[in-house]
Amino acid sequence: MDRIEIYHAATEAISKPLCGVGRKSLDFGPGFYLTDVYDQAVMWANRRAVERQQPAILNVYLLDRENMFREARVRIFENYDKDWLNFIVACRKGEPVWEEYDYIEGGVANDRVIDTVNLFINGLISEEGALRRLQYLKPNNQICILNQELLDRHLIFNQAIELSD
Repeated sequence: MDRIEIYHAATEAISKPLCGVGRKSLDFGPGFYLTDVYDQAVMWANRRAVERQQPAILNVYLLDRENMFREARVRIFENYDKDWLNFIVACRKGEPVWEEYDYIEGGVANDRVIDTVNLFINGLISEEGALRRLQYLKPNNQICILNQELLDRHLIFNQAIELSD
């Protein structure tokens, strides 16, 4: 069984993660969000800690991705492309396009790209204009697990690390 290490940024240890408790208008819907990019997870944990004035906690998990993919309805966005942009916009508008999937992975609509996404949502630039602005950016990766059964079966809590300042 091949397992990959992935991270969830928080201000508390989360040994039993839950799907579906988040806002529906997030990038990939109301799932449990993780990343395989360590530095990105540390940055998010530190940002949340400052906002909440609590300790930054990095939750570390092992994901049995191979077996999960055998059971899951999977959507992976490799780039900031037309499909990614339209999916993000639909989710941000509250359209439940995420309901077709158990696992979604792809670029984050973070500080580097959200202005472009918002310009497109508000009709201030065209889809082509948005894609031109995004084409040279390397996506930071996020993973959203939307199916609690699959999450419980294939995501194993490893440890919670309190990050120092």
